[in-house]
Amino acid sequence: MSRLVADKQQQLETLFNTLAERGQFNGAILVAEQGQVIYDGAFGYANVEKGQLLNKDSIFELASVSKPITALGIILLAQEGKLHVNDPVEKWIPELPYRSITVKNLLQHTSGLPDYMTLFAENWDKDDIANNQNMLELLIEHQPEIRFSPGDKWEYSNTGYVLLAIIVERVSGKSFPDFMKEHLFEPLGMKDTFIYNRRYSGQTIDNYAFGYVWDVKEERFVLPDTLPETEMVIYLDGIQGDGTVNSTLADLLKLDQALSTGELITKQSLAEAFTPTLLNNGELFPYGYGWLTAKEDTRGMLVSHNGGWPGYATNYKRFIEQKKTLIFLNNVMHDYTYLQAIESACEHILFDEPYEVPAFIPPRKAIQVSPDIYDAYTGCYRIEDEGNMVQVEVYTKDERLLLTIDGQIMALHPVTETRYFIHQAPIELEFVEISDEKARAFILYEGEEPERAVRID
Repeated sequence: MSRLVADKQQQLETLFNTLAERGQFNGAILVAEQGQVIYDGAFGYANVEKGQLLNKDSIFELASVSKPITALGIILLAQEGKLHVNDPVEKWIPELPYRSITVKNLLQHTSGLPDYMTLFAENWDKDDIANNQNMLELLIEHQPEIRFSPGDKWEYSNTGYVLLAIIVERVSGKSFPDFMKEHLFEPLGMKDTFIYNRRYSGQTIDNYAFGYVWDVKEERFVLPDTLPETEMVIYLDGIQGDGTVNSTLADLLKLDQALSTGELITKQSLAEAFTPTLLNNGELFPYGYGWLTAKEDTRGMLVSHNGGWPGYATNYKRFIEQKKTLIFLNNVMHDYTYLQAIESACEHILFDEPYEVPAFIPPRKAIQVSPDIYDAYTGCYRIEDEGNMVQVEVYTKDERLLLTIDGQIMALHPVTETRYFIHQAPIELEFVEISDEKARAFILYEGEEPERAVRID
Protein backbone atom coordinates (compact mmCIF):
# COMPACT_ATOMS: atom_id res chain seq x y z
CA MET A 1 0.00 0.00 0.00
CA SER A 2 1.42 3.38 -1.02
CA ARG A 3 1.88 6.14 1.53
CA LEU A 4 -0.76 8.26 -0.25
CA VAL A 5 -3.34 5.48 -0.06
CA ALA A 6 -2.43 4.81 3.57
CA ASP A 7 -2.91 8.51 4.36
CA LYS A 8 -6.36 8.47 2.73
CA GLN A 9 -7.29 5.37 4.66
CA GLN A 10 -6.22 6.97 7.92
CA GLN A 11 -8.17 10.14 7.21
CA LEU A 12 -11.31 8.17 6.38
CA GLU A 13 -10.95 6.12 9.56
CA THR A 14 -10.55 9.31 11.57
CA LEU A 15 -13.58 10.92 9.92
CA PHE A 16 -15.97 8.03 10.48
CA ASN A 17 -14.68 7.07 13.92
CA THR A 18 -15.24 10.67 14.97
CA LEU A 19 -18.80 10.70 13.60
CA ALA A 20 -19.54 7.27 15.09
CA GLU A 21 -18.27 8.25 18.55
CA ARG A 22 -20.63 11.23 18.45
CA GLY A 23 -23.53 9.04 17.31
CA GLN A 24 -23.83 11.18 14.18
CA PHE A 25 -23.65 8.52 11.45
CA ASN A 26 -25.68 5.34 11.05
CA GLY A 27 -24.87 3.40 7.91
CA ALA A 28 -22.19 1.80 5.78
CA ILE A 29 -19.51 3.32 3.57
CA LEU A 30 -17.06 1.96 0.99
CA VAL A 31 -14.32 3.86 -0.79
CA ALA A 32 -12.33 2.19 -3.57
CA GLU A 33 -9.53 3.22 -5.89
CA GLN A 34 -8.34 1.29 -8.93
CA GLY A 35 -10.80 -1.44 -7.98
CA GLN A 36 -9.25 -1.91 -4.52
CA VAL A 37 -11.02 -1.07 -1.27
CA ILE A 38 -9.10 1.58 0.64
CA TYR A 39 -11.77 1.95 3.31
CA ASP A 40 -15.04 0.34 4.31
CA GLY A 41 -16.99 0.44 7.53
CA ALA A 42 -20.39 0.14 9.16
CA PHE A 43 -21.60 2.15 12.13
CA GLY A 44 -24.73 2.21 14.25
CA TYR A 45 -27.78 0.01 14.27
CA ALA A 46 -29.38 -2.36 11.79
CA ASN A 47 -32.29 -2.99 14.15
CA VAL A 48 -32.81 -0.39 16.87
CA GLU A 49 -35.50 -2.34 18.72
CA LYS A 50 -33.30 -5.45 19.04
CA GLY A 51 -30.05 -3.55 19.51
CA GLN A 52 -28.58 -5.30 16.47
CA LEU A 53 -25.57 -3.49 15.03
CA LEU A 54 -24.75 -2.93 11.39
CA ASN A 55 -21.78 -4.72 9.83
CA LYS A 56 -20.03 -4.49 6.47
CA ASP A 57 -22.25 -7.24 5.06
CA SER A 58 -25.57 -5.70 6.15
CA ILE A 59 -28.21 -5.62 3.42
CA PHE A 60 -29.72 -2.21 2.61
CA GLU A 61 -32.68 -1.05 0.56
CA LEU A 62 -31.02 0.98 -2.22
CA ALA A 63 -34.04 3.23 -2.93
CA SER A 64 -33.46 4.98 -6.28
CA VAL A 65 -29.92 3.63 -6.61
CA SER A 66 -32.05 0.74 -7.93
CA LYS A 67 -32.70 2.71 -11.13
CA PRO A 68 -29.32 2.22 -12.84
CA ILE A 69 -29.62 -1.46 -11.94
CA THR A 70 -33.10 -1.70 -13.48
CA ALA A 71 -31.69 0.05 -16.55
CA LEU A 72 -29.00 -2.67 -16.78
CA GLY A 73 -31.79 -5.23 -17.09
CA ILE A 74 -33.09 -3.40 -20.16
CA ILE A 75 -29.55 -3.06 -21.55
CA LEU A 76 -28.98 -6.81 -21.21
CA LEU A 77 -32.14 -7.52 -23.20
CA ALA A 78 -31.09 -4.98 -25.82
CA GLN A 79 -27.66 -6.62 -26.14
CA GLU A 80 -29.42 -9.93 -26.79
CA GLY A 81 -31.51 -8.30 -29.52
CA LYS A 82 -34.75 -8.97 -27.67
CA LEU A 83 -35.74 -5.30 -27.60
CA HIS A 84 -34.45 -1.94 -28.77
CA VAL A 85 -34.38 1.24 -26.73
CA ASN A 86 -36.20 3.01 -29.56
CA ASP A 87 -39.10 0.56 -29.36
CA PRO A 88 -42.42 2.23 -28.59
CA VAL A 89 -43.58 1.23 -25.12
CA GLU A 90 -46.93 0.23 -26.63
CA LYS A 91 -45.14 -2.63 -28.40
CA TRP A 92 -44.63 -4.28 -25.03
CA ILE A 93 -47.47 -2.72 -23.01
CA PRO A 94 -50.22 -2.18 -25.60
CA GLU A 95 -52.84 -1.46 -22.94
CA LEU A 96 -50.96 1.61 -21.66
CA PRO A 97 -53.17 4.61 -22.55
CA TYR A 98 -50.25 6.81 -23.66
CA ARG A 99 -48.67 6.76 -27.10
CA SER A 100 -45.43 7.94 -28.73
CA ILE A 101 -43.35 7.05 -25.65
CA THR A 102 -40.24 4.94 -26.24
CA VAL A 103 -38.28 2.66 -23.94
CA LYS A 104 -35.50 5.26 -24.20
CA ASN A 105 -37.88 7.94 -22.90
CA LEU A 106 -38.49 5.78 -19.84
CA LEU A 107 -34.78 5.22 -19.27
CA GLN A 108 -33.99 8.92 -19.58
CA HIS A 109 -36.97 10.36 -17.65
CA THR A 110 -38.36 12.17 -20.70
CA SER A 111 -41.70 10.34 -21.01
CA GLY A 112 -43.89 13.02 -19.40
CA LEU A 113 -45.81 10.32 -17.52
CA PRO A 114 -47.55 11.46 -14.32
CA ASP A 115 -46.25 10.33 -10.94
CA TYR A 116 -47.75 7.07 -9.72
CA MET A 117 -47.37 7.99 -6.04
CA THR A 118 -49.91 10.79 -6.41
CA LEU A 119 -52.21 8.42 -8.27
CA PHE A 120 -52.09 5.88 -5.42
CA ALA A 121 -52.45 8.54 -2.73
CA GLU A 122 -55.70 9.70 -4.30
CA ASN A 123 -57.19 6.45 -5.60
CA TRP A 124 -55.93 3.47 -3.62
CA ASP A 125 -57.28 1.56 -0.63
CA LYS A 126 -54.40 2.05 1.82
CA ASP A 127 -55.22 -1.24 3.54
CA ASP A 128 -53.90 -3.10 0.47
CA ILE A 129 -50.30 -3.34 -0.68
CA ALA A 130 -49.91 -2.43 -4.35
CA ASN A 131 -47.73 -4.08 -6.99
CA ASN A 132 -46.64 -3.13 -10.51
CA GLN A 133 -49.77 -4.51 -12.12
CA ASN A 134 -51.87 -2.36 -9.80
CA MET A 135 -49.95 0.71 -10.94
CA LEU A 136 -50.60 -0.12 -14.58
CA GLU A 137 -54.29 -0.69 -13.85
CA LEU A 138 -54.59 2.69 -12.13
CA LEU A 139 -52.98 4.43 -15.11
CA ILE A 140 -55.44 2.69 -17.43
CA GLU A 141 -58.46 3.40 -15.24
CA HIS A 142 -57.80 7.06 -14.39
CA GLN A 143 -55.59 8.12 -17.31
CA PRO A 144 -54.13 11.19 -15.58
CA GLU A 145 -53.01 13.86 -18.03
CA ILE A 146 -49.50 13.54 -19.44
CA ARG A 147 -47.23 16.33 -18.20
CA PHE A 148 -45.54 17.07 -21.54
CA SER A 149 -44.91 15.50 -24.93
CA PRO A 150 -42.25 12.76 -24.82
CA GLY A 151 -38.76 14.20 -25.25
CA ASP A 152 -39.78 17.81 -24.65
CA LYS A 153 -38.48 17.96 -21.07
CA TRP A 154 -36.56 16.02 -18.46
CA GLU A 155 -38.61 15.21 -15.35
CA TYR A 156 -37.74 12.51 -12.87
CA SER A 157 -40.24 9.68 -13.23
CA ASN A 158 -40.65 6.76 -10.86
CA THR A 159 -43.56 5.68 -13.06
CA GLY A 160 -41.22 5.18 -16.01
CA TYR A 161 -38.94 2.82 -14.12
CA VAL A 162 -41.85 0.69 -12.89
CA LEU A 163 -42.90 0.33 -16.53
CA LEU A 164 -39.34 -0.71 -17.40
CA ALA A 165 -39.63 -3.56 -14.88
CA ILE A 166 -42.90 -4.61 -16.52
CA ILE A 167 -41.19 -4.54 -19.94
CA VAL A 168 -38.36 -6.74 -18.61
CA GLU A 169 -40.97 -9.28 -17.55
CA ARG A 170 -42.89 -9.23 -20.82
CA VAL A 171 -39.79 -9.47 -23.01
CA SER A 172 -38.03 -12.14 -20.94
CA GLY A 173 -41.04 -14.17 -19.85
CA LYS A 174 -39.66 -14.17 -16.30
CA SER A 175 -40.57 -12.22 -13.19
CA PHE A 176 -38.50 -9.08 -12.73
CA PRO A 177 -36.76 -10.44 -9.59
CA ASP A 178 -35.95 -13.76 -11.28
CA PHE A 179 -34.62 -12.14 -14.45
CA MET A 180 -32.36 -9.77 -12.52
CA LYS A 181 -31.10 -12.61 -10.34
CA GLU A 182 -30.38 -14.98 -13.22
CA HIS A 183 -28.97 -12.48 -15.73
CA LEU A 184 -27.21 -9.87 -13.58
CA PHE A 185 -26.78 -10.66 -9.90
CA GLU A 186 -25.72 -14.32 -10.12
CA PRO A 187 -23.34 -13.90 -13.11
CA LEU A 188 -21.53 -11.13 -11.22
CA GLY A 189 -21.40 -13.06 -7.95
CA MET A 190 -23.69 -10.58 -6.19
CA LYS A 191 -24.93 -13.24 -3.76
CA ASP A 192 -26.55 -10.80 -1.34
CA THR A 193 -28.41 -8.70 -3.92
CA PHE A 194 -32.06 -9.20 -4.83
CA ILE A 195 -35.38 -7.48 -5.41
CA TYR A 196 -36.98 -7.45 -1.97
CA ASN A 197 -40.39 -6.17 -0.90
CA ARG A 198 -40.30 -6.74 2.85
CA ARG A 199 -43.92 -6.02 3.74
CA TYR A 200 -45.49 -7.31 0.52
CA SER A 201 -43.60 -10.62 0.47
CA GLY A 202 -43.79 -11.30 4.19
CA GLN A 203 -40.29 -12.78 3.96
CA THR A 204 -37.53 -11.99 6.44
CA ILE A 205 -33.82 -11.99 5.67
CA ASP A 206 -30.82 -12.11 7.95
CA ASN A 207 -28.54 -9.13 8.48
CA TYR A 208 -31.11 -6.67 7.15
CA ALA A 209 -30.70 -2.94 7.80
CA PHE A 210 -34.09 -1.56 8.80
CA GLY A 211 -34.66 2.08 7.85
CA TYR A 212 -35.60 4.67 10.48
CA VAL A 213 -37.03 8.19 10.35
CA TRP A 214 -37.15 10.92 12.99
CA ASP A 215 -40.44 11.34 14.82
CA VAL A 216 -40.50 15.05 15.65
CA LYS A 217 -43.34 14.66 18.13
CA GLU A 218 -41.76 11.81 20.09
CA GLU A 219 -38.16 13.01 19.50
CA ARG A 220 -36.80 9.58 18.56
CA PHE A 221 -36.10 7.44 15.53
CA VAL A 222 -38.92 5.10 14.52
CA LEU A 223 -39.85 2.84 11.64
CA PRO A 224 -41.65 4.87 8.92
CA ASP A 225 -44.56 2.42 9.11
CA THR A 226 -45.64 4.11 12.34
CA LEU A 227 -46.05 7.68 11.04
CA PRO A 228 -49.02 8.87 8.94
CA GLU A 229 -46.81 11.04 6.70
CA THR A 230 -44.74 8.01 5.64
CA GLU A 231 -47.51 5.40 5.45
CA MET A 232 -46.81 4.94 1.73
CA VAL A 233 -43.91 2.64 2.66
CA ILE A 234 -46.61 0.10 3.49
CA TYR A 235 -49.16 0.42 0.70
CA LEU A 236 -46.55 0.96 -2.06
CA ASP A 237 -44.25 -1.81 -0.86
CA GLY A 238 -45.00 -4.21 -3.73
CA ILE A 239 -43.81 -1.78 -6.42
CA GLN A 240 -40.57 -2.73 -8.23
CA GLY A 241 -38.24 -1.14 -10.76
CA ASP A 242 -37.90 2.36 -9.36
CA GLY A 243 -36.61 0.95 -6.05
CA THR A 244 -36.51 -2.22 -3.90
CA VAL A 245 -33.16 -3.54 -5.09
CA ASN A 246 -31.42 -4.57 -1.88
CA SER A 247 -27.66 -5.02 -1.70
CA THR A 248 -24.42 -4.74 0.25
CA LEU A 249 -21.20 -2.76 -0.02
CA ALA A 250 -19.28 -5.74 -1.37
CA ASP A 251 -21.87 -6.61 -4.01
CA LEU A 252 -22.06 -3.03 -5.27
CA LEU A 253 -18.28 -3.04 -5.62
CA LYS A 254 -18.57 -6.22 -7.71
CA LEU A 255 -21.03 -4.38 -9.95
CA ASP A 256 -18.66 -1.43 -10.13
CA GLN A 257 -15.77 -3.64 -11.24
CA ALA A 258 -17.93 -5.40 -13.83
CA LEU A 259 -18.93 -2.04 -15.30
CA SER A 260 -15.29 -0.96 -15.36
CA THR A 261 -14.07 -4.05 -17.23
CA GLY A 262 -16.95 -4.36 -19.69
CA GLU A 263 -17.88 -7.75 -18.24
CA LEU A 264 -21.47 -8.72 -19.04
CA ILE A 265 -22.36 -5.19 -20.19
CA THR A 266 -20.38 -4.20 -23.30
CA LYS A 267 -18.38 -1.00 -23.41
CA GLN A 268 -20.55 0.16 -26.32
CA SER A 269 -23.69 -0.32 -24.23
CA LEU A 270 -22.13 1.53 -21.31
CA ALA A 271 -21.06 4.42 -23.51
CA GLU A 272 -24.67 4.76 -24.60
CA ALA A 273 -25.90 4.47 -21.01
CA PHE A 274 -23.57 7.30 -19.94
CA THR A 275 -24.52 9.62 -22.82
CA PRO A 276 -26.50 12.72 -21.75
CA THR A 277 -30.13 12.97 -22.86
CA LEU A 278 -30.85 14.94 -26.04
CA LEU A 279 -34.17 16.79 -25.72
CA ASN A 280 -36.41 17.67 -28.66
CA ASN A 281 -35.21 21.29 -28.60
CA GLY A 282 -31.58 20.23 -29.02
CA GLU A 283 -30.59 20.81 -25.40
CA LEU A 284 -28.66 18.20 -23.43
CA PHE A 285 -29.59 17.03 -19.94
CA PRO A 286 -26.89 15.26 -17.87
CA TYR A 287 -28.71 11.94 -17.41
CA GLY A 288 -28.24 8.73 -19.36
CA TYR A 289 -29.85 5.33 -18.79
CA GLY A 290 -30.26 5.44 -15.02
CA TRP A 291 -27.13 7.49 -14.41
CA LEU A 292 -26.57 11.16 -13.69
CA THR A 293 -23.55 12.23 -15.70
CA ALA A 294 -21.04 15.00 -15.11
CA LYS A 295 -17.67 16.06 -16.46
CA GLU A 296 -15.59 17.65 -13.73
CA ASP A 297 -12.45 19.66 -14.48
CA THR A 298 -10.14 17.90 -12.04
CA ARG A 299 -12.00 14.67 -11.37
CA GLY A 300 -13.04 13.71 -14.88
CA MET A 301 -16.17 11.79 -15.82
CA LEU A 302 -18.59 11.04 -12.98
CA VAL A 303 -21.65 8.80 -13.23
CA SER A 304 -23.81 8.49 -10.16
CA HIS A 305 -27.23 8.02 -8.68
CA ASN A 306 -28.63 8.77 -5.26
CA GLY A 307 -31.68 7.41 -3.52
CA GLY A 308 -34.10 8.54 -0.87
CA TRP A 309 -37.01 6.64 0.66
CA PRO A 310 -38.32 6.91 4.21
CA GLY A 311 -35.58 5.35 6.31
CA TYR A 312 -32.90 5.23 3.60
CA ALA A 313 -30.49 7.67 1.97
CA THR A 314 -28.09 6.13 -0.54
CA ASN A 315 -25.53 7.23 -3.11
CA TYR A 316 -23.36 5.43 -5.65
CA LYS A 317 -20.63 7.51 -7.30
CA ARG A 318 -18.24 6.26 -9.96
CA PHE A 319 -15.41 8.49 -11.18
CA ILE A 320 -14.80 6.51 -14.34
CA GLU A 321 -11.54 8.01 -15.60
CA GLN A 322 -9.98 8.19 -12.16
CA LYS A 323 -11.28 4.71 -11.27
CA LYS A 324 -12.54 5.86 -7.89
CA THR A 325 -15.78 4.71 -6.29
CA LEU A 326 -17.85 5.92 -3.33
CA ILE A 327 -20.78 3.96 -1.93
CA PHE A 328 -22.97 5.41 0.86
CA LEU A 329 -25.76 3.42 2.48
CA ASN A 330 -27.62 5.16 5.32
CA ASN A 331 -30.54 3.63 7.19
CA VAL A 332 -31.21 6.41 9.70
CA MET A 333 -32.55 9.61 8.19
CA HIS A 334 -30.38 12.50 9.28
CA ASP A 335 -30.58 15.92 7.62
CA TYR A 336 -29.85 15.62 3.87
CA THR A 337 -27.49 18.60 3.90
CA TYR A 338 -25.49 16.96 6.67
CA LEU A 339 -25.30 13.61 4.84
CA GLN A 340 -24.17 15.39 1.68
CA ALA A 341 -21.44 17.11 3.69
CA ILE A 342 -20.18 13.70 4.84
CA GLU A 343 -20.09 12.50 1.23
CA SER A 344 -18.27 15.66 0.19
CA ALA A 345 -15.65 15.15 2.92
CA CYS A 346 -15.06 11.61 1.60
CA GLU A 347 -14.61 12.90 -1.92
CA HIS A 348 -12.08 15.48 -0.75
CA ILE A 349 -10.10 12.78 1.03
CA LEU A 350 -10.26 10.47 -1.99
CA PHE A 351 -8.89 13.21 -4.23
CA ASP A 352 -6.25 14.26 -1.70
CA GLU A 353 -7.91 17.59 -0.95
CA PRO A 354 -8.42 19.37 2.39
CA TYR A 355 -11.61 18.47 4.24
CA GLU A 356 -13.50 19.27 7.41
CA VAL A 357 -15.49 17.01 9.70
CA PRO A 358 -19.08 18.09 8.97
CA ALA A 359 -20.98 19.91 11.69
CA PHE A 360 -23.97 17.84 12.79
CA ILE A 361 -27.40 19.29 12.02
CA PRO A 362 -29.76 18.12 14.76
CA PRO A 363 -33.48 17.62 14.12
CA ARG A 364 -35.54 20.73 14.67
CA LYS A 365 -37.66 20.69 17.82
CA ALA A 366 -41.38 21.38 17.98
CA ILE A 367 -43.17 22.97 20.88
CA GLN A 368 -45.93 21.19 22.76
CA VAL A 369 -49.44 22.39 21.95
CA SER A 370 -52.90 21.03 22.63
CA PRO A 371 -54.20 19.05 19.62
CA ASP A 372 -57.53 20.79 20.19
CA ILE A 373 -56.25 23.91 18.42
CA TYR A 374 -55.83 21.92 15.20
CA ASP A 375 -59.59 22.00 14.66
CA ALA A 376 -59.29 25.67 13.65
CA TYR A 377 -56.92 24.78 10.82
CA THR A 378 -58.41 21.64 9.29
CA GLY A 379 -60.11 22.02 5.93
CA CYS A 380 -59.43 22.58 2.24
CA TYR A 381 -57.40 25.50 0.92
CA ARG A 382 -56.45 26.71 -2.53
CA ILE A 383 -53.07 28.12 -3.52
CA GLU A 384 -51.90 29.49 -6.86
CA ASP A 385 -48.83 27.72 -8.25
CA GLU A 386 -47.37 28.98 -11.54
CA GLY A 387 -50.79 30.08 -12.73
CA ASN A 388 -52.51 26.85 -11.63
CA MET A 389 -54.83 26.61 -8.64
CA VAL A 390 -53.69 23.78 -6.38
CA GLN A 391 -55.89 22.33 -3.66
CA VAL A 392 -54.39 21.63 -0.25
CA GLU A 393 -56.05 19.64 2.52
CA VAL A 394 -55.17 20.11 6.18
CA TYR A 395 -56.41 17.41 8.54
CA THR A 396 -55.56 15.53 11.72
CA LYS A 397 -54.66 11.93 12.44
CA ASP A 398 -53.43 10.44 15.71
CA GLU A 399 -53.38 13.95 17.23
CA ARG A 400 -50.99 15.13 14.53
CA LEU A 401 -51.60 17.94 12.04
CA LEU A 402 -51.06 16.87 8.43
CA LEU A 403 -51.12 18.51 5.03
CA THR A 404 -51.76 16.82 1.68
CA ILE A 405 -50.82 18.42 -1.64
CA ASP A 406 -50.68 16.57 -4.98
CA GLY A 407 -51.12 13.33 -3.06
CA GLN A 408 -48.08 13.95 -0.88
CA ILE A 409 -48.58 13.90 2.89
CA MET A 410 -46.49 16.16 5.13
CA ALA A 411 -46.60 16.52 8.90
CA LEU A 412 -46.87 20.03 10.34
CA HIS A 413 -44.93 20.65 13.55
CA PRO A 414 -45.66 23.67 15.77
CA VAL A 415 -43.21 26.54 16.18
CA THR A 416 -46.02 28.54 17.79
CA GLU A 417 -49.72 27.79 18.04
CA THR A 418 -50.24 29.31 14.56
CA ARG A 419 -46.90 28.69 12.79
CA TYR A 420 -45.64 25.23 11.71
CA PHE A 421 -42.59 23.68 10.04
CA ILE A 422 -42.12 20.59 7.87
CA HIS A 423 -39.31 18.25 8.93
CA GLN A 424 -36.29 18.20 6.58
CA ALA A 425 -37.83 20.79 4.27
CA PRO A 426 -37.28 24.58 4.15
CA ILE A 427 -41.03 25.19 4.43
CA GLU A 428 -43.18 26.85 7.09
CA LEU A 429 -46.90 27.62 7.25
CA GLU A 430 -48.65 30.25 9.32
CA PHE A 431 -52.41 30.09 9.80
CA VAL A 432 -53.98 33.57 9.70
CA GLU A 433 -57.31 35.39 9.83
CA ILE A 434 -58.68 33.19 12.58
CA SER A 435 -62.29 33.96 13.44
CA ASP A 436 -65.20 31.85 14.61
CA GLU A 437 -62.55 29.25 15.53
CA LYS A 438 -61.54 28.83 11.86
CA ALA A 439 -58.44 29.99 10.00
CA ARG A 440 -59.51 31.63 6.73
CA ALA A 441 -56.06 31.32 5.14
CA PHE A 442 -52.47 30.33 5.65
CA ILE A 443 -49.21 31.87 4.48
CA LEU A 444 -46.69 29.49 2.91
CA TYR A 445 -43.06 30.43 3.46
CA GLU A 446 -40.89 28.73 0.87
CA GLY A 447 -38.36 30.63 -1.17
CA GLU A 448 -38.16 34.40 -1.28
CA GLU A 449 -41.83 35.34 -1.69
CA PRO A 450 -44.49 34.12 0.77
CA GLU A 451 -47.62 32.63 -0.86
CA ARG A 452 -51.17 32.82 0.39
CA ALA A 453 -53.62 29.90 0.49
CA VAL A 454 -57.34 30.63 1.02
CA ARG A 455 -59.85 28.32 2.70
CA ILE A 456 -62.45 27.03 0.23
CA ASP A 457 -64.65 24.84 2.44
